[in-house]
Amino acid sequence: MTFERIAFIGLGNMGVGMAANQAKAGREVRAFDISPAALEHAAAAGCIPASSIAEALANVDAVITMLPAGPHVRSVYAEQVLGHAPKTAVLVDCSTIDVDSARTVAAQARDQGYIFADAPVSGGTAAADAGTLAFMVGCDEEAFPNVESALVPMSRITIRAGDHGAGQAAKICNNMLLGISMIGVCEAVALAERLGLEPERFFEVASKSSGQCWSLTSYYPWPGPVPAAPSNRGFTGGFATAMMVKDLKLAQDAAARAGATTPLGAQAGALYALFDRLGHGGKDFSALIQMLRGRLEDLV
Repeated sequence: MTFERIAFIGLGNMGVGMAANQAKAGREVRAFDISPAALEHAAAAGCIPASSIAEALANVDAVITMLPAGPHVRSVYAEQVLGHAPKTAVLVDCSTIDVDSARTVAAQARDQGYIFADAPVSGGTAAADAGTLAFMVGCDEEAFPNVESALVPMSRITIRAGDHGAGQAAKICNNMLLGISMIGVCEAVALAERLGLEPERFFEVASKSSGQCWSLTSYYPWPGPVPAAPSNRGFTGGFATAMMVKDLKLAQDAAARAGATTPLGAQAGALYALFDRLGHGGKDFSALIQMLRGRLEDLV
């Protein structure tokens, strides 16, 4: 299946870069958002602004959504996408939402004869802008090749996690692990500093020792050792603390429904929520190190 015309709904910090990469790939992208400023950004990136979702959907080959939460996804699909998009269009929701909402929308789409996938992303705004996101997809096995093709301009890797809802399950579990591991790295760096060990030297040791992990080697919360990390630009960009709070709440809600025990996930959620309440929800989640160092005044 070829994808020449795309409807992209939801042009927030992630969505606008994702839509832009669809346009860069030579696809006609009809973009919609309730924010006029977001539509202007999309237009500057080569997209065609739509005045409504209905206008965006006309004769498209795929519908891609990037929305804030489960209620938005359920509402947009039930009221404005299903029954209005062409039945031949592939529907892909890239929002991070609860598993039950993803499965509800999938069932509604299936009942109306659509191909649907939940396909949340990993990589943050930098990867969204660069077209190097990782997609975790929940869909029917036979639908995956078309879903993967629809996502190619935005993707570094696209993995089918399983059936509907599995993409969201993978995203929730992955981000819980990420949030926990970043706190461990931040605590270790803060302790190293207090013990008189330069954080740059600690990076040399830990990155080649048993403490090595993605949060350390790719996202080190101290300026210098990892030039691309948000710590080198005042913890701006990257993955906002408020978004980590949202994902960890999704993880805790899912754990409660499943009867799973996730004490470190719960503690991580509490720490990031505190950091958010202190007014730093817009900073990258690795900025939590400044709270652990007692240096919140350094965050501007």
